[in-house]
Amino acid sequence: MPRTALDTTVPSLTGRLVVVTGANSGLGFGLTGRLAAAGAEVVMAVRNREKGERAMATLRTQNPGAQLRLLDLDLASLESVGSAARSLLDDGRGIDILINNAGIMAVPEHQTTAEGFELQFGSNHLGPFAFTGLLLPALQRASAARVMSTSSIAAHAGRWQWDNLQAEKKYSAWGAYGLSKLANLVFARELQRRSDLNSWGLTSVAAHPGGTATNLQVTGPRGGLAPSTRQQKFTDRIMQGVDMGILPSLYAATSPHATPGGYYGPNGLLEVRGAPALARLPRAARSATAAVMLWDVSEQLTGVRYSDIAADVSQ
Repeated sequence: MPRTALDTTVPSLTGRLVVVTGANSGLGFGLTGRLAAAGAEVVMAVRNREKGERAMATLRTQNPGAQLRLLDLDLASLESVGSAARSLLDDGRGIDILINNAGIMAVPEHQTTAEGFELQFGSNHLGPFAFTGLLLPALQRASAARVMSTSSIAAHAGRWQWDNLQAEKKYSAWGAYGLSKLANLVFARELQRRSDLNSWGLTSVAAHPGGTATNLQVTGPRGGLAPSTRQQKFTDRIMQGVDMGILPSLYAATSPHATPGGYYGPNGLLEVRGAPALARLPRAARSATAAVMLWDVSEQLTGVRYSDIAADVSQ
């Protein structure tokens, strides 16, 4: 039976600064348009500046008054993550909403980030983990900052592989993707726990888009190859459009009623389609021990230690 649909009316965001990663296409593009229409100033963090400029031009055509600017960010490079974070910190402004949306899905062959991390775990989890931590001073400047992390229904298939996080032993395209999206969800929940424990003043939430047709299905498992007509028809039949797919994330990022540490997704069968509602937590996401282990290994791998950054802010 479908769960109760939530009200996705976006409150006025006039005067708010929002950062959206992966803003040039798919969910990030859709979210940027909705947030800008609500009055937010949106920083579009993109890996490809040319695509970002085209996306920004399209959004300004749709909404001439949109407050938009680009930020270069490659989540597969901790150097790029650090540079992008410094650029935002140098502005001296508070970040009201950070949406960790960018990601890559089911890359067919084993690939690595600039630091040698498995590409999906590195780009989908370690990059956003580091980016969020480095931006902690800017988030704490805002009166009630919110961090929204994008997970996936694939998180239900995610398994903790503590001895194989970088696919050192065996690589599975969908296994690595499921692990990375499970990590996104657990990071969001653990960030809320630590924020409460250490008085960081953040609200951390997570959402997933269900089965939403975006370019992830092309850039990831298909290696950039366009689907056949038959494949596209199948996708269109089972998946929903971006306008619907963004709604759980939009609710999680902006609603005053979103639960700290909450998780949202579509309310239809298997959470593939439908209106936004509370999502079901994967079993592996409920382990407090796993959450602490993930946090610790993420800090070790990225060198970004939240408690040290928060301590510097308070001094």
